[in-house]
Amino acid sequence: MTKPTVVLLHGVGLDHTMWEPAAALLADRFTVLAPDLPGHGSRPPVRDGVTLAELAAGLVDGIPAGSHLVGFSLGALVAQHIALHRPELVATLTSVSSVCARTAGERTSVLDRLRTAEADFTASATASLERWYAGTDVDPRQVARTKTTLLANDVGSFLNCYRVFATADAELAPQLAGIAVPALAVTGEDDPGSTPEMTHRLAAALPDCRAVIIPEARHMLPVERPEAFVDSLTTFIGERAHV
Repeated sequence: MTKPTVVLLHGVGLDHTMWEPAAALLADRFTVLAPDLPGHGSRPPVRDGVTLAELAAGLVDGIPAGSHLVGFSLGALVAQHIALHRPELVATLTSVSSVCARTAGERTSVLDRLRTAEADFTASATASLERWYAGTDVDPRQVARTKTTLLANDVGSFLNCYRVFATADAELAPQLAGIAVPALAVTGEDDPGSTPEMTHRLAAALPDCRAVIIPEARHMLPVERPEAFVDSLTTFIGERAHV
């Protein structure tokens, strides 16, 4: 019997390797695909003014029809776009540590982080690592790997993708009601950017979505709490895959 396919889309400035802890837990039950987003990892840099639609278009040819699509942070916005515009590819949609319809204050905060990255990319990467991992019990070697991945980015390409992350939720918000597939929105209790409030906001905006908040976890939920993340994902898929 063919295993169902799970497609994992990473966040801005990262690559497919962020999924390794979770992918190892999924591999016995699923065919796991974890592509690099355009402008990341092994992919060439993206152009100035790249759009969410273009990031999605750079992935859809590698997504089999009927996949369980999982996106983290920027990857969640890409996954939502794909679910809207290519629904035949998506059996279920899971948005991990996702932003949704930022308030004015939330938008100001992310645009401030973008300006920091434009002015001093290395300082921005250091601040990101602090936001993501401070106070966690994540293996320091894993934190070091994340740092290496971040600092390896083409800076211009990173900034172009970060602008999408900072703004595309406003573009998506009015369209979320058009996503018909069963959906899960999951985030960490202590995520300062993709907050539990945002996850509940996303779940309310989607027609068929449950919200799950993982206790004592920050933004890098799939790295920090892979077992809890995978449990929430597989429970959801098991219940909804044949709806």
